[in-house]
Amino acid sequence: MQKTGIFYGPEKGSVSKVAKIIATELGEGNSELMPIKEASPAEIEKFEHIIFGISTLGRTNWDSDHDDNDWDQFFTQFSKINWEGKKVAIYGLGDHINYPDHFVDAIGWLKEKLKPYNVEVVGKCDAEEYQFNDSEALEGLFFAGLPIDEDNEAEKTLARVRNWLKKLSQEHTF
Repeated sequence: MQKTGIFYGPEKGSVSKVAKIIATELGEGNSELMPIKEASPAEIEKFEHIIFGISTLGRTNWDSDHDDNDWDQFFTQFSKINWEGKKVAIYGLGDHINYPDHFVDAIGWLKEKLKPYNVEVVGKCDAEEYQFNDSEALEGLFFAGLPIDEDNEAEKTLARVRNWLKKLSQEHTF
């Protein structure tokens, strides 16, 4: 098994918690964790398999442009990365109770940022298992990555992570 790079932001809170769960589930020595705000293009290029973790924050994300969060700063580095041969899986944090119309939108936003670079994004999840109204992460009947709702369904996180990693392992040799 090749090492998987797990890059996440923001650095604290649920996104970080899930990154650590993923690293634990992949097994000791099989992954490297790094907050996205500390990542460089060279760090990303070290890995063929990459997991990105991102959160869909509050209403301010939809009402105005912000350039002060970890991901917005890193997006400026995308054009400097050699994406050839990389497989990227995305997990996203969201709140299906307070933001049912924007559930895990950030998964979709991140996938859109990767499109111009022809990055192979893997790890879709069936949307049928989730309750929400709408999401920019939807692709037909599937999310473009793994949705996690630590605010309202924390008890489901470990099983969802395990199922997702099993699927990634079977389909994409993560």
